[in-house]
Amino acid sequence: MMNLKLHVWRQPSAKDTGRLETYEARDVSPDMSFLEMLDVVNEDLIVTGKRPIAFDHDCREGICGSCGMMINGVAHGPQRGTATCQLHMRTFKDGDEIVIEPWRAQAFPIIKDLVVDRSAFDRIIQRGGYISVNTGGAPDGNDILVGKDRADHAMDAAACIGCGACVAACPNASSSLFTGAKITHLGKLPQGQPERDRRVVAMVEQMDEEGFGNCSWFGECQEACPKEISIDVIKQMNHDYVAAAARGSD
Repeated sequence: MMNLKLHVWRQPSAKDTGRLETYEARDVSPDMSFLEMLDVVNEDLIVTGKRPIAFDHDCREGICGSCGMMINGVAHGPQRGTATCQLHMRTFKDGDEIVIEPWRAQAFPIIKDLVVDRSAFDRIIQRGGYISVNTGGAPDGNDILVGKDRADHAMDAAACIGCGACVAACPNASSSLFTGAKITHLGKLPQGQPERDRRVVAMVEQMDEEGFGNCSWFGECQEACPKEISIDVIKQMNHDYVAAAARGSD
């Protein structure tokens, strides 16, 4: 069992001024996930009549992307290719001090404590992250031949869970990895071709409107991504955007 000291960002609402508050996490099992550890801390806070720490979570299986937070200055914590819910306390040592903060980005305003508003991602998806062609049932889709390299590239991009770690890790708070992944996923498949030009232009424009920064190729986004998506998707997005602009996409 471990005893830890937590420095957690507490901010009652978007209008309030936040600050770090210190808590003791005692008798923490190395087999707990990071979120389970926070659950135990919250139980103690509730018992003593204090406000529990607000944080996003849902599936707790590394799929939904809602569990994002900065842990000792690193998005999702120190373990590569791991969402916060998959991070186990065996990663830390007895007596460690852990600083826990929300994503820091203009486009991700803080709602409460460790919870941020990531609806900017939803609006980017709404601008083009879909197809309108009727693909029929599974047998119909399987009748369309897709080369293995193209299918692998599309599925690698489709692994994006929209957690926002790429934005939080980027010095410019760019969402190019997220947007590039969504564009590449559909742009590599036959079903995504009819709207390919309109999609990339619309999604890039929405990304800029949301206030995300520009990509400067630091590469921190791919290092922080829990699904280890490559910045190659940003190159694909830039290529598709230039090509669509040259063709005069509506």
